[in-house]
Amino acid sequence: MTRSVEEANREISRVRKMPYGIARTQAAEQQVRLVEAEGPDASRAYALNVLVESFVWGGEVERAYLPFTKAVRWYDEHPEHFDAEDTHGLFWSFKWMVGHLSDFPDIPAEQIEATLADMERRYALAGLGRDAVAFEAFGWARLRGSDDVDALFEEWVRTPRDDYSQCHACDPGDRASYLVERGDDDEAARLIQATLDSGATCATEPADMLSTLALIHLDAGRAEQAVVAHRRAVAALAGAPSDMTSARGSRFVLLARGGQTRRALRALTEDAHLLLEADTPHGRFGFLTDVVAGTAALLPDAAGHHVALDGVPASDVAALHAWCVAEATALAAAFDARNGTDRFARRLAEARATRPADVTLDLAVIPTGAAPSPVPSLGSSAAPDEADVLLTDGPLGPLGADPASLPGLLLDDAGPVSGGGESAVDRAERLVRSGDLVAAAAAWLEASAAAEAEGRLADAGLALAEAARCAQEAGDEEGAAATYPAAVARLRAGGAAPEIVTAVVVAWAPAASATGGADAVLEAVDALLVDLDSADAAAAAGGAGALTGGGAGAADPAAAAAGAELAARADAVRRRARADLDDTAARVLASTGPAQAAAAAARATRAAEAYAGAGHVVDAAHAFWLAGRLHDGLGQVDEAVWNLESAVEGFSLAHRPGPRGEAASTLVTVLRAAGRHDEAEAVLRTLTR
Repeated sequence: MTRSVEEANREISRVRKMPYGIARTQAAEQQVRLVEAEGPDASRAYALNVLVESFVWGGEVERAYLPFTKAVRWYDEHPEHFDAEDTHGLFWSFKWMVGHLSDFPDIPAEQIEATLADMERRYALAGLGRDAVAFEAFGWARLRGSDDVDALFEEWVRTPRDDYSQCHACDPGDRASYLVERGDDDEAARLIQATLDSGATCATEPADMLSTLALIHLDAGRAEQAVVAHRRAVAALAGAPSDMTSARGSRFVLLARGGQTRRALRALTEDAHLLLEADTPHGRFGFLTDVVAGTAALLPDAAGHHVALDGVPASDVAALHAWCVAEATALAAAFDARNGTDRFARRLAEARATRPADVTLDLAVIPTGAAPSPVPSLGSSAAPDEADVLLTDGPLGPLGADPASLPGLLLDDAGPVSGGGESAVDRAERLVRSGDLVAAAAAWLEASAAAEAEGRLADAGLALAEAARCAQEAGDEEGAAATYPAAVARLRAGGAAPEIVTAVVVAWAPAASATGGADAVLEAVDALLVDLDSADAAAAAGGAGALTGGGAGAADPAAAAAGAELAARADAVRRRARADLDDTAARVLASTGPAQAAAAAARATRAAEAYAGAGHVVDAAHAFWLAGRLHDGLGQVDEAVWNLESAVEGFSLAHRPGPRGEAASTLVTVLRAAGRHDEAEAVLRTLTR
């Protein structure tokens, strides 16, 4: 039965709301097939535009050209089937075709120039502004390194903005990037700062411009300002949806040139997949070239430093540099042959000539030795009164758990007091709220020392955990990883409930995994599981005593009911803590490599089932998703499919379309690889209904 326009558009709109990835792309392809075979004609332009968009932002730009040409032909033949939104989408996609197709060296220059000419002609006939055309003309000249690039840049800057211009964040970001390229760092920095002050943001900004600004400051010898910009760039990068090769490559260059060898190589480990494959060959070339530059800066002192990057045949920095040079050289040759210039070869030569900066960056939030010993001073510690505990207002907040189910510790308003009467705890919380995590970490360390001196070890431990989390969020994973163990030790010595310590261990795990401390976290997880068993046994014994004991409480039904409710809540908190610990163990084990994948998968499934049994649907879905990916890596297709289906179902129940689409992408990929195409099609159909 042919769908109505409303029905077809509704299903296409559901595809458009999905996150970019294979599930969205294949669902969009499915919609185009349906519309082309069955109609309605009024929905064809919408379906084609959504497919083009899915290819472009799903990392398959080269596949977008066919549906794009279909949409153009449909517009020429049947403009009556294009409403205002369809027309805008078609004309906007011309920018993608010119700007992104040039990122593929096997796309002939003649095709790109013909598309650019067609774009200019059609924009003029439609009475549209010329800003987008001027930008694409400049971008094509810049990529080739043609002699007229400066003139085309100035023409673009002079062209008035219109409905087809870049967003208010991307526009100055691209201008600043080119200004740096031609040596006008001061003007670039001024433009970036003005844009940052305006608050303009988008999918890729301000991460890109902040990474550019950090390098400008480094080159100018402004180490402290470089660190501030770098930290802001890393925070912005965490939420970026695309591969962000430019910002990630700049991060590696900054750290390598700024004397941060270990941090640079750890960042590269996170981004190593970009050395092998990025959204476009141009993006990959840019990232390879940045790694060439960073490793060139490291070679004088760290040539033999060990590296282990998945899929990259290099065991030290020198070998990594040589491999990246070879890979980038091949890409440069392909681009230069297509472009008829030597622009890419010159870019690579400049990268190979990179040297360390004149200044060294200090990225430590908690300097080496500033964290106290993991073994606390026992003194006259007093366990917190668990009947009166509250959550702190620091960055840990509810420590990743449901505030209604996880108790926290009340940090006494004590510690050194400044002239204005502000305690270290108050100062730390104020600094966190203002975003100054570096100063907040120092205040939390001060509060911890004061609490420990007074024998309040649990309070000291929680303050240390807050300090560690500040360091973690500011990019100092070494400082965080060195501080969390001391926090855990003080919490346990101070008598904190195991579910409270669990929340700190969960926060500790990512920093430990990144810095090689996985074993310590796994040891803490196992110890806390034992503590939870003991707490369960004590609760059971107390419950039995209440049932057989008599007394005033036994004769008061209201008191008995309140006691039973409190016991049930405490039991739920402990069950949640167990699931959190298994989930943490699974993620830590998975981070150690394929040797522990089977153990990680088992722990992930156990955590997922525990979360599901306790009604924590979203957490269960995330754990099932992890288990599915791990089973897929082990070649266990049926187990992978079952876990991934559970993840998709969980995200559906929780109305989380973003992660649902991402989990569905993983599921579809697994099913396609196993030849189970009918099942994959069925999954895609469920996503649009």
